[in-house]
Amino acid sequence: MKDKIRFFILFALLPFQLFFSQEYKNGFSDGSIVTKKGSTPVKIFVSPDMKQVYDALGSENADVLVILNKYNTELSGQREYGYLAPYYEEFKKKGYFILNENFMPVGEEGMSIESLKSYKYILKSGQLTKLDLQLSKMVWLNTEFSIWNPNEGIDIFGFKLRYYGLMFVFAFGFGILIMRQIFKIDNVDDKFIDPLFTWTLLGTIFGARIGHVVFYEPSLFVTDFWSVFLPIRTKPTLEFTGFSGLASHGATIALILTTLYYSYRIIKKNPFWVYDRLGIVIALGGAFVRVGNFFNSEIIGKPASETSPFAILFPQQSMEYGAIVPRYPTQLFEAFGYVCLFILLAVLYKFTRKKYQQGWLFGLFFVILWSIRFFVEFLKEPQGDEVITFAGLNTGQVLSIPFMLAGVAIMIYSKKNKIEPAE
Repeated sequence: MKDKIRFFILFALLPFQLFFSQEYKNGFSDGSIVTKKGSTPVKIFVSPDMKQVYDALGSENADVLVILNKYNTELSGQREYGYLAPYYEEFKKKGYFILNENFMPVGEEGMSIESLKSYKYILKSGQLTKLDLQLSKMVWLNTEFSIWNPNEGIDIFGFKLRYYGLMFVFAFGFGILIMRQIFKIDNVDDKFIDPLFTWTLLGTIFGARIGHVVFYEPSLFVTDFWSVFLPIRTKPTLEFTGFSGLASHGATIALILTTLYYSYRIIKKNPFWVYDRLGIVIALGGAFVRVGNFFNSEIIGKPASETSPFAILFPQQSMEYGAIVPRYPTQLFEAFGYVCLFILLAVLYKFTRKKYQQGWLFGLFFVILWSIRFFVEFLKEPQGDEVITFAGLNTGQVLSIPFMLAGVAIMIYSKKNKIEPAE
């Protein structure tokens, strides 16, 4: 029976996977450079590995444009400069053009650590000359897909405020504001907001981090134990990294536990009363987090057709996801779904009596949120080692199924858990 179920799921998913997943020969995608001379077709290539960049430029393709990844230009020491410099010198000897963000040739005066910051592209062309680029008032890259290549943050007095961290601030900031309004509607003292924020923050950060390691990177417990619990990396050298690698399944489990403590020991209400209201703000918070992932070019989708309206090239993506080619922006798909869920839950809370059926809103939140996650996973690249798989489903999907079923069970249970509006 188990084999029949597995075969049915695989058979049902095969057309879906074939329809959406695309392949790109040798990691090249198509575009054209538009100058005063006209439109010149080029093969676009991106890689953080300079050896791969070198090989791509040396390929049989006559015109190749390399969009430089941050690892091709950003330095953390003289050793990295010593590694990169010979490649750029070799590119110049071969007649390739090193271009800035405006597609103007740079680096003629010689390479330095400072000049590396202006390097954005490398062009090998049999049709365009340096003069063609310099005489054009405007030069741009034309593609059928979008290119997402932002800065990772805002520089403030030498400190970089990363957009991902900013999205977390927005998530908790708006969460507090919304919960204040919810507590006001329910005639609950405002003093219970601060402890809710504290326990939610702790549950989210540590639960998400430990969940990621348990579900996707368990080897860290052995190879770099302290990096599991602290925002640092100790191997090969000590380095502050922030909490990189967070799993929503782990955050959910931790939030359930911390909210139980908050419900029984602090606000002294039925946990489902708290869960119903917390689910509203978590849905919005999840959207902010996924937007943060979008800024970081992480949690990306599978390769998409260049002609797809959703196709986006992420030049700064990690190679752990495979070749850097146009992909589905699964972060935005999830974010959109979570915003819709937030609106739905807020409307149901505000304009119906479902908030008095303790657990119903929370159950609905579980069913819809994890359904969104389940289906988006079909388009998403794996987020690490696939520790748990079943019948063609990845770890994220397998872990989502129990939460969806739990949501249904909670909604059924909520029928016996009604309260009066005055309570």
